[in-house]
Amino acid sequence: MKILITGGAGFVGSSLAIALKTNYPDYQVYALDNLKRRGSELNIPRLKKAGVEFVHGDIRNKEDFDAIPAVDTVIEASAEPSVLAGLDGTPDYLINTNLVGTVNCLNYALKHKAGFIFLSTSRVYPIKTIETLNFVEEETRFALSDEQPVPGVSSKGIGEDFPLNGARSLYGTTKLASELIIQEYNEFYNLKTVINRCGVITGPWQMGKVDQGVMVLWIAKHYFEQQLGYFGYGGTGKQIRDMLHVADLYNLIDWQLHNLDKVDGEILNAGGGLQSSASLQELTKICQEVTGKTIPIKVVPENRTADIRLYVTDNTKVTALTGWEPKIGIRQIVEEITAWLGENEADLAPILK
Repeated sequence: MKILITGGAGFVGSSLAIALKTNYPDYQVYALDNLKRRGSELNIPRLKKAGVEFVHGDIRNKEDFDAIPAVDTVIEASAEPSVLAGLDGTPDYLINTNLVGTVNCLNYALKHKAGFIFLSTSRVYPIKTIETLNFVEEETRFALSDEQPVPGVSSKGIGEDFPLNGARSLYGTTKLASELIIQEYNEFYNLKTVINRCGVITGPWQMGKVDQGVMVLWIAKHYFEQQLGYFGYGGTGKQIRDMLHVADLYNLIDWQLHNLDKVDGEILNAGGGLQSSASLQELTKICQEVTGKTIPIKVVPENRTADIRLYVTDNTKVTALTGWEPKIGIRQIVEEITAWLGENEADLAPILK
């Protein structure tokens, strides 16, 4: 099998590429990336060591696909992933990467009659609707109630039939627009596709920032003994996210790669789920226990732009269709990332400190 992974030097793309090549040494795996994100250059030696062929190119330029031979499947893992991207009035890079770039990837897949696996985001769900959901305030976290004003949500989390009307950030909108175009290619060009709406993905080799990769950022700030803050929602640190280890995501992508017919045309939520969720307050406690360090955390009660109180993925549909469910919990994630920081401190300190 020949596979192209776009965003292949990014955190998710490189993790998938290396895992695929490790588990299937006979497969040819190409990783296309423009290396814009700081830290992605650290993945190039890792890719080459694994036998992945790195291609320096940009999905915004359709000419950059000319250097890549025909493949059997495209895994579209490229993105400008920041929820805050474009909100300063300069959305061009975001739109050209996340929407125009996806169209270029689709046309490349169509040309070679390749399958198409798309990594979308839970951020396609509108902010205001999520913010009006019923919740209970527990001792260390906010939690969803079963009784809700809209369909597609329960105490288990948010499902695929959650309403899509409303604003969701420019990042979420470009990914949703890509989803709509992918569905057209699936229906009218008979392109085999599956769309995965991923929650927060994390794990070693993620270059975490405030607006994307918060789990690694939180652990790194403890590791390097720097300050953090509980922003918004009264500054209690009770806002909650589920966390999906990239190795768990790989297991789903591996299944889809070899069973695309069974999920052709589907849209699937894929996240850590309730069992792999944590509030910032709970995450802080685990970080303190694993790193042995306690750091100052300032309290800022005011909410920030495009933030949400809680998000948990309901994996019911993806589990029913594929049998997949995440296996790696929060504590193991924190332990693995802490060990990774220790092993690569010299390289990572300038990026994550």
